Amino acid sequence: MNAIPEVVSRIAEDVAPARKARWAVAEVETLYELPLMDLIFRAQQVHREHFDANEIQRSTLLSVKTGGCSEDCGYCSQAARHATGTEREALLPIDEVVAAAQAAKDRGASRFCMGAAWRGPKERDLARVTEMIREVKALGLQTCVTLGMLGEGQAEQLRAAGLDYYNHNLDTDASFYGQVITTHRQTDRLDTLERVRDAGIKVCAGGIVGMGESRRNRAALIVQLANLDPPPESVPINNLVPIPGTPLAEVQPIDHFEFVRTIAAARITMPTSFVRLSAGRQDMSEELQALCFLAGANSIFYGERLLTTGNPDADRDEALFAKLGLRPI
Repeated sequence: MNAIPEVVSRIAEDVAPARKARWAVAEVETLYELPLMDLIFRAQQVHREHFDANEIQRSTLLSVKTGGCSEDCGYCSQAARHATGTEREALLPIDEVVAAAQAAKDRGASRFCMGAAWRGPKERDLARVTEMIREVKALGLQTCVTLGMLGEGQAEQLRAAGLDYYNHNLDTDASFYGQVITTHRQTDRLDTLERVRDAGIKVCAGGIVGMGESRRNRAALIVQLANLDPPPESVPINNLVPIPGTPLAEVQPIDHFEFVRTIAAARITMPTSFVRLSAGRQDMSEELQALCFLAGANSIFYGERLLTTGNPDADRDEALFAKLGLRPI
């Protein structure tokens, strides 16, 4: 029988993404509880309503300033208080950043993301970052930066430099946040996102799963993101990469199918956003990645390295895309 299962029809009618203004945690938990095939079916329907299902957006991420961060994020190798072996480094020279961006473009990336391990940028550093943005944008790439929490007027400076996207993840839901980070509040992150929006910059905001949170925490994170007005244009979903020396080094990994459910929930609740399969992909099988794409992921980080963790090399990704018939955006 080819009819859509009754439960999927009911969910589609009750929480149709094109009409829904606000989501409740209980509604997203209901999505999680659907049979996996029904959930993926619904997510794929939503995906095809807004995107070409066979196209993948590729972003390359470069750490332009590594290590020595004052924050205590429990997952992060760059926190100065964690003994991870990550050394504090100075801000990269602009010519090195431009060369990396050109190499990323030559490999097929359409967006270049630059990350700095700061609580927030100082004005002298921001001046150098804005120059990086101008130079990278001149190559014909979309630009994105993640610099921590922004102060008054800093988002406007980034916008004036031509910045397209600002990344600032919520990481996890509000009720679990204090178990992962104690040196600032999640509301501080929301304040930065508001500054970014007010400056006219697109938002890249997602989270990390597999940090010991519950399914309800994951559903609540999706709700927080989906209920932003408007939702983020890009939503990176990271699978925790446990790093020795961090407080989360020994956390039990999330079940693979639970991760796929999270991708699907993000797609259904944020139908017009790019949902990015982000950190943790290096350890994912081709089959798991394909399932994530089927569930609505349509963006990846492309290149051998993220900020400090590994990522599949470009040749491996090209081989996978060829098998799946996926094209770059």
